[in-house]
Order: sequence, then C-alpha cells, then structure tokens
Amino acid sequence: MAAPTASRTSFLDPNILARIDNLQLLARTVVEGFMQGIHRSPYLGVSMDFAEHRPYMPGDDIRRIDWRLYARTDRFYIKQFEAETNADVAFLLDTSASMGYGSGEITKLDYGRFLTACLAWFSAGQKDRVGLYAFDSDVVEHVRPSAAHLDKVLHAVARVKADRAGDWERPVARVANTFLRRGIMAFVSDFYHDPDEIAERLGFFRAQGHDVVAFHILDPAEIDFPFTQATNFQDLETRAILPVKPEKYADAYQEQIRAHIDILGKRFGRHGVDYVLLNTAEPLDEALYAYLVFRQKMVRSKR
Repeated sequence: MAAPTASRTSFLDPNILARIDNLQLLARTVVEGFMQGIHRSPYLGVSMDFAEHRPYMPGDDIRRIDWRLYARTDRFYIKQFEAETNADVAFLLDTSASMGYGSGEITKLDYGRFLTACLAWFSAGQKDRVGLYAFDSDVVEHVRPSAAHLDKVLHAVARVKADRAGDWERPVARVANTFLRRGIMAFVSDFYHDPDEIAERLGFFRAQGHDVVAFHILDPAEIDFPFTQATNFQDLETRAILPVKPEKYADAYQEQIRAHIDILGKRFGRHGVDYVLLNTAEPLDEALYAYLVFRQKMVRSKR
C-alpha cells in the first residue's frame, strides 16, 4: 500500500497509519516525514549535534551542504551530525489485555505498535542496537539488541496480540536478567497497575545506569469518560462485568484517572524516569519529539 501524502500531520495521524499494514513502510514514512518537518521548524537543532564535514557525494541531500564553507573553499562539503548514543535500546511493549481497548478505529496496542516501530526505526537510523521485549504476565516476544535486528523487531511487534492478563513482576525480572549492558529503555504501556510498584521497577533500571522513558498510552474515552447511557463495562483482563450508570460515577472516575496520571508522573520523576502521557486520538509527533528531547538530554548529561 502506498504511503499517504497529505497534510503535515497526516503521516502522524494514528487513524491514517492504521490503513498501512506494513510496519516497515509505516515507520519509514513517519520518521522521514517527521525529521523533514523538524528541519523546517523551530525544533531544528534538538535532534543531533554537529560533528564534522565530509566531501559531498552524489545522492547526498543538498540541504546539508555547508554553503559558507563552499564560499571559502569552492568545494562542496556535507555537514555531518554525530549519532546521539550508538547504544543498546530496548523497547518494552505492554501487550496485556487492557491494551486491546479502543473507543475509536485503533486500540492502545495499535498505537503502541506504531510508536514502537517508529522509535525503533529512528534509533536504528542513529546506528543504535535495537531490541524488543513484548510482555503481558511474561515476556512473549524477545529480540536481543543488535544493529542488524530492526526487521526482527518490526516483525515481532506486528505479531503481538492483547489477549492475556498483565503483570509486571515476572517480565521485569526477565528483562533485568537479559538486558545487562547499560543502554536506553523505552516502556510503552497503559500502566494500569499500582503506580508505586511500576515506578519502583522502572526506577530499578534507572539505578542500574539505564536511561529510561515511559510512554503512557491512554484512549480518549479513558481520559474524558464521555459515556452517558447506562451500560455494562467489562474488565478486559479479569473479564468481570460491572453494570454502570455513567452519571453516577463520571466525576469520581475522572478524579481517579487524573490522580493516577499525576501520581505516575511524580513517582517516575522521583526515580529519574522521563514520563510522556499520550492520547491515542492524537498524532505521533508529541511522542517522537519527546523521544528526541530525551535522547539529547541523555547525551548532554554524559558529556
């Protein structure tokens, strides 16, 4: 299927991305479009730091030619930017049953797939070694970090389903036993678990020297609770059914979800974990830009 070619945000719109059934095509389209937008926007300069020049070669992007240097030397040189980390990067994608919820065209897992694929593509472009842990109550897909494993990561992401109850204890223990070299860990989850326990587990990795970012994915209906008619709600993990009159519980629910988000943000911050809240109805640019800033902050802190 051909990549969409519409407005600035069309290549970031999750509803449009859902029509692309090839994750490699999707990731390439999104990342290349996003980076072109970055270089035409006030965000220029956050992605990479200038390293050196090299002679222009046929096929190079002429926008990267240093015209001031050309004026002095009468030769074409390309600005090269240093790869930000060349690190081991593990993407930890929550595939528990609650991630299967979606009030619109896409589920939280769909959005998580899109995001994970795009971040993996971007990281591989930085010459990082990319790997994957997809998990529910255990690790269901594992691709060890390697510079040659981007395709394996994308294929594994495409296979995952949200059909089992989730838990954090066993998957985190397996990750801790296998992801040993210091690197980057990007968690993609709806974080429907005790905030203190989640923050402590992610904080453990931070204490081990890893750089950790948490992408918190929620459906707009989970944030706004737009329901008005009495209906039965089902817990996707326990399968329990609860009759609900929305007008009776709407205020209490919204207060609780806001408190959950607030506590997660504070607990993650206390442990040095970067936190990004994402709405599945919104384009991916906020998530990609947050990752870009996270990478730059990480590199600068190690200089």
